[in-house]
Amino acid sequence: MSLTLVLVVIAVALVFEFINGFHDTANAIATVIGTKVLTPRQAIILATFTNLIGALVGGAVAQTVAGGLIDSRLAPAASSSQMLICALLGAILWNLLTWYLGLPSSSSHALVGGLCGAAVAAASGNWQAVIWAKAPAAGRHWWDGGGVLYKVVLPMITSPICGLIFAFVCMAALYFILHNWRPATVNRLFGKLQLFSAAYMGFGHGTNDAQKTMGIIALALVAATKTGAFAHLPAWLQFLDTPEAANPKDQTIASWIKVLCALTMAAGTAAGGWRIIKTLGHKMVKLQPVNGFAAETVAATVLLATAELGMPVSTTHVITSAIMGVGAARRLNAIKWSLVERIVWAWILTLPATAAVGYVLMRAVQWLGWAN
Repeated sequence: MSLTLVLVVIAVALVFEFINGFHDTANAIATVIGTKVLTPRQAIILATFTNLIGALVGGAVAQTVAGGLIDSRLAPAASSSQMLICALLGAILWNLLTWYLGLPSSSSHALVGGLCGAAVAAASGNWQAVIWAKAPAAGRHWWDGGGVLYKVVLPMITSPICGLIFAFVCMAALYFILHNWRPATVNRLFGKLQLFSAAYMGFGHGTNDAQKTMGIIALALVAATKTGAFAHLPAWLQFLDTPEAANPKDQTIASWIKVLCALTMAAGTAAGGWRIIKTLGHKMVKLQPVNGFAAETVAATVLLATAELGMPVSTTHVITSAIMGVGAARRLNAIKWSLVERIVWAWILTLPATAAVGYVLMRAVQWLGWAN
Protein backbone atom coordinates (compact mmCIF):
# COMPACT_ATOMS: atom_id res chain seq x y z
CA MET A 1 0.00 0.00 0.00
CA SER A 2 1.49 3.35 -1.03
CA LEU A 3 1.30 6.72 0.69
CA THR A 4 -0.48 8.09 -2.39
CA LEU A 5 -3.22 5.48 -2.07
CA VAL A 6 -3.72 6.33 1.60
CA LEU A 7 -4.05 10.01 0.73
CA VAL A 8 -6.64 9.09 -1.92
CA VAL A 9 -8.64 7.26 0.75
CA ILE A 10 -8.54 10.33 2.98
CA ALA A 11 -9.60 12.56 0.08
CA VAL A 12 -12.54 10.31 -0.86
CA ALA A 13 -13.53 10.04 2.81
CA LEU A 14 -13.63 13.82 3.05
CA VAL A 15 -15.78 14.00 -0.10
CA PHE A 16 -18.18 11.60 1.63
CA GLU A 17 -18.09 13.77 4.77
CA PHE A 18 -18.85 16.90 2.76
CA ILE A 19 -21.80 15.20 1.04
CA ASN A 20 -22.91 13.87 4.42
CA GLY A 21 -22.87 17.48 5.61
CA PHE A 22 -25.37 18.76 3.07
CA HIS A 23 -27.31 15.47 2.86
CA ASP A 24 -27.86 14.71 6.54
CA THR A 25 -27.71 18.22 7.96
CA ALA A 26 -30.96 18.82 6.12
CA ASN A 27 -32.46 16.38 8.62
CA ALA A 28 -31.11 18.38 11.53
CA ILE A 29 -32.47 21.75 10.43
CA ALA A 30 -35.57 20.88 8.38
CA THR A 31 -37.94 21.27 11.32
CA VAL A 32 -36.74 24.71 12.38
CA ILE A 33 -37.12 25.87 8.77
CA GLY A 34 -40.49 24.15 8.37
CA THR A 35 -41.84 26.01 11.40
CA LYS A 36 -40.42 29.29 10.03
CA VAL A 37 -38.58 29.99 13.30
CA LEU A 38 -35.39 30.50 11.28
CA THR A 39 -34.74 31.26 7.65
CA PRO A 40 -32.81 28.62 5.69
CA ARG A 41 -29.64 30.73 5.83
CA GLN A 42 -29.91 31.27 9.59
CA ALA A 43 -30.61 27.57 10.20
CA ILE A 44 -27.59 26.50 8.15
CA ILE A 45 -25.30 28.87 10.08
CA LEU A 46 -26.61 27.48 13.36
CA ALA A 47 -26.23 23.87 12.20
CA THR A 48 -22.73 24.51 10.85
CA PHE A 49 -21.56 25.81 14.21
CA THR A 50 -23.25 23.13 16.34
CA ASN A 51 -22.17 20.31 13.99
CA LEU A 52 -18.58 21.47 14.33
CA ILE A 53 -18.74 21.36 18.12
CA GLY A 54 -20.55 18.01 18.19
CA ALA A 55 -18.06 16.42 15.80
CA LEU A 56 -15.18 17.24 18.14
CA VAL A 57 -16.86 15.60 21.14
CA GLY A 58 -16.51 11.90 21.92
CA GLY A 59 -15.25 9.13 19.68
CA ALA A 60 -17.10 5.91 20.50
CA VAL A 61 -18.82 5.75 17.10
CA ALA A 62 -15.51 6.33 15.29
CA GLN A 63 -13.95 3.50 17.30
CA THR A 64 -16.81 1.17 16.30
CA VAL A 65 -16.29 1.91 12.60
CA ALA A 66 -12.49 1.71 12.91
CA GLY A 67 -12.34 -1.59 14.75
CA GLY A 68 -15.72 -3.12 15.46
CA LEU A 69 -17.21 -4.04 12.08
CA ILE A 70 -14.46 -5.55 9.88
CA ASP A 71 -12.10 -8.41 10.76
CA SER A 72 -8.76 -7.06 9.57
CA ARG A 73 -7.25 -10.58 9.64
CA LEU A 74 -9.54 -11.68 6.79
CA ALA A 75 -9.79 -8.39 4.85
CA PRO A 76 -6.15 -8.07 3.68
CA ALA A 77 -4.35 -4.95 4.87
CA ALA A 78 -2.55 -4.76 1.51
CA SER A 79 -5.81 -4.00 -0.31
CA SER A 80 -7.62 -2.14 2.48
CA SER A 81 -7.20 1.25 0.82
CA GLN A 82 -8.94 0.02 -2.32
CA MET A 83 -11.61 -1.59 -0.14
CA LEU A 84 -12.28 1.66 1.72
CA ILE A 85 -12.42 3.67 -1.52
CA CYS A 86 -15.00 1.24 -2.94
CA ALA A 87 -17.03 1.41 0.28
CA LEU A 88 -17.00 5.19 0.25
CA LEU A 89 -17.90 5.40 -3.44
CA GLY A 90 -20.86 3.08 -2.87
CA ALA A 91 -22.09 5.30 -0.03
CA ILE A 92 -21.51 8.50 -2.04
CA LEU A 93 -23.48 7.19 -5.03
CA TRP A 94 -26.41 6.18 -2.82
CA ASN A 95 -26.38 9.53 -0.99
CA LEU A 96 -26.43 11.47 -4.24
CA LEU A 97 -29.25 9.32 -5.64
CA THR A 98 -31.47 9.72 -2.57
CA TRP A 99 -30.61 13.43 -2.32
CA TYR A 100 -31.67 13.89 -5.95
CA LEU A 101 -34.95 12.08 -5.23
CA GLY A 102 -35.47 14.15 -2.07
CA LEU A 103 -35.55 11.06 0.16
CA PRO A 104 -34.02 11.34 3.66
CA SER A 105 -32.00 8.11 3.60
CA SER A 106 -29.18 7.19 5.97
CA SER A 107 -25.58 8.16 5.19
CA SER A 108 -24.53 6.07 8.20
CA HIS A 109 -26.06 2.87 6.88
CA ALA A 110 -24.88 3.66 3.36
CA LEU A 111 -21.31 3.76 4.64
CA VAL A 112 -21.68 0.59 6.74
CA GLY A 113 -23.30 -1.26 3.84
CA GLY A 114 -20.57 -0.21 1.41
CA LEU A 115 -17.89 -1.18 3.92
CA CYS A 116 -19.36 -4.66 4.50
CA GLY A 117 -19.79 -5.38 0.78
CA ALA A 118 -16.29 -4.23 -0.11
CA ALA A 119 -14.77 -6.19 2.81
CA VAL A 120 -16.42 -9.43 1.68
CA ALA A 121 -15.08 -8.90 -1.85
CA ALA A 122 -11.60 -8.06 -0.53
CA ALA A 123 -11.65 -11.33 1.43
CA SER A 124 -12.44 -13.30 -1.75
CA GLY A 125 -16.09 -13.76 -0.89
CA ASN A 126 -15.50 -14.77 2.74
CA TRP A 127 -18.49 -13.42 4.65
CA GLN A 128 -16.60 -13.82 7.91
CA ALA A 129 -14.56 -10.74 6.97
CA VAL A 130 -17.48 -8.83 8.47
CA ILE A 131 -17.93 -9.09 12.23
CA TRP A 132 -21.63 -9.89 12.09
CA ALA A 133 -22.28 -10.42 15.79
CA LYS A 134 -20.28 -10.43 18.99
CA ALA A 135 -22.62 -11.33 21.84
CA PRO A 136 -22.41 -9.21 25.00
CA ALA A 137 -20.69 -10.67 28.05
CA ALA A 138 -22.82 -12.58 30.53
CA GLY A 139 -25.02 -10.28 32.56
CA ARG A 140 -24.66 -7.37 30.11
CA HIS A 141 -27.35 -5.74 27.97
CA TRP A 142 -27.71 -6.42 24.23
CA TRP A 143 -26.37 -2.97 23.38
CA ASP A 144 -23.05 -3.94 24.95
CA GLY A 145 -22.55 -6.49 22.16
CA GLY A 146 -20.43 -5.85 19.07
CA GLY A 147 -20.46 -6.35 15.34
CA VAL A 148 -22.98 -5.33 12.68
CA LEU A 149 -25.95 -6.98 14.41
CA TYR A 150 -25.59 -5.26 17.76
CA LYS A 151 -24.04 -1.96 16.65
CA VAL A 152 -25.94 -1.36 13.38
CA VAL A 153 -28.94 -3.59 12.65
CA LEU A 154 -30.63 -3.65 16.06
CA PRO A 155 -30.08 0.10 16.64
CA MET A 156 -31.38 0.70 13.08
CA ILE A 157 -34.68 -0.85 14.23
CA THR A 158 -34.84 0.43 17.80
CA SER A 159 -33.68 4.04 17.32
CA PRO A 160 -36.54 5.13 15.00
CA ILE A 161 -39.02 3.25 17.20
CA CYS A 162 -37.69 5.19 20.20
CA GLY A 163 -37.88 8.43 18.20
CA LEU A 164 -41.50 7.73 17.21
CA ILE A 165 -42.73 6.67 20.66
CA PHE A 166 -40.85 9.27 22.70
CA ALA A 167 -41.88 12.08 20.35
CA PHE A 168 -45.51 10.93 20.49
CA VAL A 169 -45.44 10.89 24.30
CA CYS A 170 -43.59 14.22 24.50
CA MET A 171 -46.03 15.89 22.11
CA ALA A 172 -49.07 14.40 23.84
CA ALA A 173 -47.77 15.71 27.18
CA LEU A 174 -47.25 19.18 25.70
CA TYR A 175 -50.77 19.17 24.26
CA PHE A 176 -52.13 18.27 27.72
CA ILE A 177 -50.09 20.98 29.46
CA LEU A 178 -50.78 23.69 26.89
CA HIS A 179 -54.40 22.94 25.97
CA ASN A 180 -55.68 26.14 27.67
CA TRP A 181 -52.94 28.38 26.27
CA ARG A 182 -53.59 30.81 23.45
CA PRO A 183 -52.04 29.62 20.16
CA ALA A 184 -50.17 32.89 19.72
CA THR A 185 -48.56 32.50 23.16
CA VAL A 186 -47.57 28.90 22.45
CA ASN A 187 -46.03 29.85 19.10
CA ARG A 188 -44.15 32.77 20.61
CA LEU A 189 -42.72 30.71 23.49
CA PHE A 190 -41.76 27.66 21.45
CA GLY A 191 -40.44 29.80 18.64
CA LYS A 192 -37.77 30.86 21.13
CA LEU A 193 -37.31 27.41 22.66
CA GLN A 194 -36.88 25.87 19.23
CA LEU A 195 -33.67 27.84 18.78
CA PHE A 196 -32.22 25.74 21.61
CA SER A 197 -33.72 22.46 20.39
CA ALA A 198 -32.37 23.11 16.87
CA ALA A 199 -28.90 23.77 18.28
CA TYR A 200 -29.21 20.60 20.39
CA MET A 201 -30.19 18.65 17.27
CA GLY A 202 -27.21 19.99 15.32
CA PHE A 203 -24.89 19.05 18.18
CA GLY A 204 -26.36 15.53 18.35
CA HIS A 205 -25.95 15.14 14.60
CA GLY A 206 -22.29 16.14 14.83
CA THR A 207 -21.53 13.70 17.66
CA ASN A 208 -22.79 10.78 15.59
CA ASP A 209 -22.41 11.42 11.87
CA ALA A 210 -18.96 12.98 11.67
CA GLN A 211 -17.57 10.07 13.67
CA LYS A 212 -18.07 7.52 10.88
CA THR A 213 -15.61 9.17 8.52
CA MET A 214 -13.11 9.52 11.34
CA GLY A 215 -13.29 5.75 11.76
CA ILE A 216 -12.73 5.15 8.04
CA ILE A 217 -9.63 7.36 7.98
CA ALA A 218 -8.29 5.64 11.10
CA LEU A 219 -8.84 2.24 9.42
CA ALA A 220 -6.80 3.34 6.41
CA LEU A 221 -3.95 4.69 8.54
CA VAL A 222 -3.78 1.56 10.72
CA ALA A 223 -3.66 -0.69 7.64
CA ALA A 224 -0.94 1.45 6.04
CA THR A 225 1.11 1.36 9.24
CA LYS A 226 0.79 -2.47 9.42
CA THR A 227 2.03 -2.89 5.84
CA GLY A 228 5.00 -0.59 6.40
CA ALA A 229 3.81 2.14 4.04
CA PHE A 230 4.83 4.76 6.60
CA ALA A 231 8.24 3.27 7.40
CA HIS A 232 10.19 6.04 5.67
CA LEU A 233 7.92 9.03 6.15
CA PRO A 234 9.58 12.44 6.36
CA ALA A 235 9.41 14.04 9.80
CA TRP A 236 6.57 16.39 8.86
CA LEU A 237 4.31 13.42 7.94
CA GLN A 238 5.03 11.28 11.01
CA PHE A 239 1.57 12.14 12.38
CA LEU A 240 0.12 9.68 9.83
CA ASP A 241 1.71 6.72 11.58
CA THR A 242 -1.12 4.99 13.51
CA PRO A 243 -0.32 1.75 15.39
CA GLU A 244 -3.14 -0.76 15.78
CA ALA A 245 -4.67 -1.01 19.26
CA ALA A 246 -4.51 -4.39 20.99
CA ASN A 247 -8.29 -4.25 21.30
CA PRO A 248 -9.92 -2.81 18.15
CA LYS A 249 -12.64 -1.18 20.29
CA ASP A 250 -9.90 0.93 21.92
CA GLN A 251 -8.47 2.26 18.64
CA THR A 252 -7.58 5.89 19.25
CA ILE A 253 -8.67 8.61 16.83
CA ALA A 254 -6.05 11.32 16.41
CA SER A 255 -7.08 14.91 17.11
CA TRP A 256 -6.13 16.06 13.60
CA ILE A 257 -8.59 13.51 12.13
CA LYS A 258 -11.39 14.85 14.35
CA VAL A 259 -10.67 18.46 13.41
CA LEU A 260 -10.39 17.69 9.68
CA CYS A 261 -13.67 15.74 9.59
CA ALA A 262 -15.48 18.28 11.73
CA LEU A 263 -14.45 21.18 9.47
CA THR A 264 -15.36 19.21 6.34
CA MET A 265 -18.82 18.36 7.66
CA ALA A 266 -19.30 21.99 8.66
CA ALA A 267 -18.42 23.04 5.10
CA GLY A 268 -20.93 20.55 3.71
CA THR A 269 -23.52 21.85 6.14
CA ALA A 270 -22.99 25.35 4.83
CA ALA A 271 -23.75 24.08 1.32
CA GLY A 272 -27.29 23.15 2.44
CA GLY A 273 -29.61 20.39 1.32
CA TRP A 274 -32.80 21.97 0.08
CA ARG A 275 -34.49 18.92 -1.45
CA ILE A 276 -34.52 16.95 1.79
CA ILE A 277 -35.38 20.04 3.86
CA LYS A 278 -38.46 20.43 1.68
CA THR A 279 -39.50 16.79 2.26
CA LEU A 280 -39.05 16.80 6.04
CA GLY A 281 -39.97 20.38 6.82
CA HIS A 282 -42.99 20.82 4.56
CA LYS A 283 -44.23 17.68 2.80
CA MET A 284 -44.48 15.01 5.51
CA VAL A 285 -46.51 16.86 8.16
CA LYS A 286 -47.37 20.50 8.82
CA LEU A 287 -45.23 21.69 11.73
CA GLN A 288 -45.69 24.38 14.36
CA PRO A 289 -42.85 25.55 16.64
CA VAL A 290 -44.07 23.32 19.50
CA ASN A 291 -43.97 20.30 17.15
CA GLY A 292 -40.48 21.16 15.96
CA PHE A 293 -39.28 21.60 19.55
CA ALA A 294 -40.59 18.17 20.58
CA ALA A 295 -39.21 16.38 17.50
CA GLU A 296 -35.75 17.96 17.71
CA THR A 297 -35.38 17.47 21.48
CA VAL A 298 -36.32 13.79 21.31
CA ALA A 299 -34.21 13.08 18.22
CA ALA A 300 -31.11 14.80 19.62
CA THR A 301 -31.43 12.90 22.90
CA VAL A 302 -31.63 9.55 21.08
CA LEU A 303 -28.59 10.50 18.96
CA LEU A 304 -26.49 11.45 21.97
CA ALA A 305 -27.44 8.27 23.83
CA THR A 306 -26.53 6.02 20.89
CA ALA A 307 -23.30 7.93 20.21
CA GLU A 308 -22.28 7.30 23.81
CA LEU A 309 -22.87 3.56 23.21
CA GLY A 310 -20.76 3.63 20.02
CA MET A 311 -23.71 2.94 17.71
CA PRO A 312 -23.53 4.56 14.25
CA VAL A 313 -27.27 5.16 14.00
CA SER A 314 -29.05 7.24 11.41
CA THR A 315 -29.84 10.88 12.12
CA THR A 316 -32.29 10.58 9.24
CA HIS A 317 -34.23 7.70 10.76
CA VAL A 318 -34.43 9.28 14.19
CA ILE A 319 -35.57 12.79 13.21
CA THR A 320 -37.98 11.45 10.56
CA SER A 321 -39.61 9.07 13.02
CA ALA A 322 -39.75 11.83 15.64
CA ILE A 323 -41.58 14.07 13.15
CA MET A 324 -43.99 11.18 12.51
CA GLY A 325 -44.51 10.88 16.27
CA VAL A 326 -45.41 14.51 16.81
CA GLY A 327 -47.70 14.39 13.78
CA ALA A 328 -49.45 11.25 15.04
CA ALA A 329 -49.98 12.89 18.45
CA ARG A 330 -52.15 15.49 16.70
CA ARG A 331 -54.02 13.00 14.52
CA LEU A 332 -52.97 10.05 12.39
CA ASN A 333 -54.14 11.58 9.12
CA ALA A 334 -51.87 14.60 9.74
CA ILE A 335 -49.06 12.47 8.29
CA LYS A 336 -48.75 11.91 4.55
CA TRP A 337 -48.39 8.14 4.70
CA SER A 338 -47.65 7.70 1.00
CA LEU A 339 -44.49 9.77 1.48
CA VAL A 340 -43.63 7.84 4.65
CA GLU A 341 -43.86 4.60 2.66
CA ARG A 342 -41.31 5.89 0.12
CA ILE A 343 -38.97 6.94 2.93
CA VAL A 344 -39.21 3.57 4.70
CA TRP A 345 -38.40 1.74 1.46
CA ALA A 346 -35.29 3.92 1.10
CA TRP A 347 -34.32 2.91 4.64
CA ILE A 348 -34.82 -0.80 3.98
CA LEU A 349 -32.87 -0.77 0.72
CA THR A 350 -29.88 1.28 1.93
CA LEU A 351 -27.79 -1.48 3.56
CA PRO A 352 -28.22 -4.17 0.87
CA ALA A 353 -27.97 -1.70 -2.03
CA THR A 354 -24.75 -0.07 -0.84
CA ALA A 355 -23.29 -3.46 0.16
CA ALA A 356 -23.93 -4.70 -3.38
CA VAL A 357 -22.34 -1.60 -4.91
CA GLY A 358 -19.30 -1.86 -2.59
CA TYR A 359 -18.91 -5.54 -3.45
CA VAL A 360 -19.17 -4.98 -7.22
CA LEU A 361 -16.73 -2.05 -7.16
CA MET A 362 -14.18 -4.05 -5.17
CA ARG A 363 -14.52 -7.03 -7.52
CA ALA A 364 -13.98 -4.70 -10.46
CA VAL A 365 -10.84 -3.31 -8.82
CA GLN A 366 -9.55 -6.86 -8.29
CA TRP A 367 -10.39 -7.84 -11.87
CA LEU A 368 -8.44 -4.84 -13.15
CA GLY A 369 -5.45 -5.94 -11.10
CA TRP A 370 -5.48 -2.86 -8.82
CA ALA A 371 -5.82 -4.97 -5.66
CA ASN A 372 -5.19 -8.51 -4.47
